[in-house]
Amino acid sequence: MIYLDYAATSPLNPSALEAMLPYLRQDYGNASAAYSIARQAQKAIDDARKAVGEVLGCRTSDIVFTSGGTESINTAIKGVAFAMRKSGAGNHLITTEVEHDAVLHTCNYLGQFGFEVTTLPVDRLGRVTPEAVANAITDGTVLVSVMQANNEVGTIQPVAEIARLVSERASTLRKRIPVHSDSVQAPGALPIDVNDLGVDLLSLSGHKFGGPKGTGVLYIRRGIPFVSQLTGGGQERQRRAGTENVAGMVGQAVALTLAEAQRPVYVESTTRLRNKLTEALMGRISDALLTGDPADRLSSNVSISFRGVRGDELVRALDKEGIAASAGAACGSSTWEPSHVLLAMGLGMADVVGGLRLSLSLETTDEEVDHVIDTLPRVIQQLRPIAAAG
Repeated sequence: MIYLDYAATSPLNPSALEAMLPYLRQDYGNASAAYSIARQAQKAIDDARKAVGEVLGCRTSDIVFTSGGTESINTAIKGVAFAMRKSGAGNHLITTEVEHDAVLHTCNYLGQFGFEVTTLPVDRLGRVTPEAVANAITDGTVLVSVMQANNEVGTIQPVAEIARLVSERASTLRKRIPVHSDSVQAPGALPIDVNDLGVDLLSLSGHKFGGPKGTGVLYIRRGIPFVSQLTGGGQERQRRAGTENVAGMVGQAVALTLAEAQRPVYVESTTRLRNKLTEALMGRISDALLTGDPADRLSSNVSISFRGVRGDELVRALDKEGIAASAGAACGSSTWEPSHVLLAMGLGMADVVGGLRLSLSLETTDEEVDHVIDTLPRVIQQLRPIAAAG
C-alpha cells in the first residue's frame, strides 16, 4: 500500500507509542486519586501539558486536553458563544464557507438556539480576506472562527492578519471578540505559536501529527469567557470533565513535540515531492485543474480535480492499485457528496465531482510518487469512458 492520505490520519509515531506504554500497563492510576500511582499519572499529565505549551507558546493552564479535533472545535465555539451571550455581549458568530464540518455544523447547531451566523465567501483559491472578516463584525459579534489551513485543498488562511483586524474592530466597539482557529492540519507543517497567530482559541487533533486517535488539544487564552460543555468532575480545571486519558495525553505531547522539531525538514521534503507530483500529473492528464492556492498552501497537499470522473470512484480504483487517497475530507467518505469546499470556491460541478486529494509526509518516498505518476493517468483513462457511458 502506498499511503497518500496523511491529511486524514497519520500512523502513530513509535516514540509516542513507547512513551504511552507505561500508562497502559503498570502506571495505570487514575490521576484524580491520591495514592502513588495516581500521583505518577498526574505528573505525566502535567509534563505533557508543559510540552504542548512549549510548542504553542502559551501557559500550561491555558491548555485543555480533549478527545480529538471535533471535540476541541465544538467546545471552543459552543463554550465561548454561550458564555459571551450570557454576559450580554451578543449572539453573532462569523466563520467561512470552507471550514471543516466540525465548525460549520457546530455553528448551524447554535443557530437553533438563537445565534446568528455569518458564513463568509472565499475566492477562487479558497481564501477569505481579512477585510471581509472585519467588515462582517457587528456590535453583537461574540466569536470569529477561521481555520489555519484547509483540510481539502491546503490553502493557508491569513489568520494572524484576521486576528489583528478583529482586535482593532473590537476596540472601536469597546468589547472583546475572541478569535478561534481550527489548526488541525497545521502541526509539523506551519508555525502554531498562539501569540504569533494572535488567536484566543486553537484546536488540534492528535492523530493528524503522529499522536494516538482519540486525543486533542484546545488552547483557551486566559480571561476568555467560557462555559464548560462536558460537566461532571473537576478535571482540566473545570473545563472538561472525565477521567483523564493519561496515555493518550502523553503520546500526543511527544508526537507534537517531534512534529514541531521536524518541521523544517518536513516542509522541505514534502514541498519537493508535492511539486514533483503536481507538475507531472498536470502535464500528463488532460482536463485537470489544480485546486487551492498554487503556492500558499500546505507543503504536503496535492489537490487536483479531474473532469470526466467522480472522486469517490477514482479513490476506489486507486485502492485496487494499492494507493490510498481521498476524494476530500475523510470524515465524509462514508456518505460521499460533492465537496462543499470546492463549491464555495466557485468551481463548476464538472470540476467539483472529480476532486482528488493526495497528502504526503516525511515517510513518502520518490519511488512512491513515481508509481503514482505512472498509475494515476492510466486509471483516469480507464474511468473516463465508463463515466461517459454511464
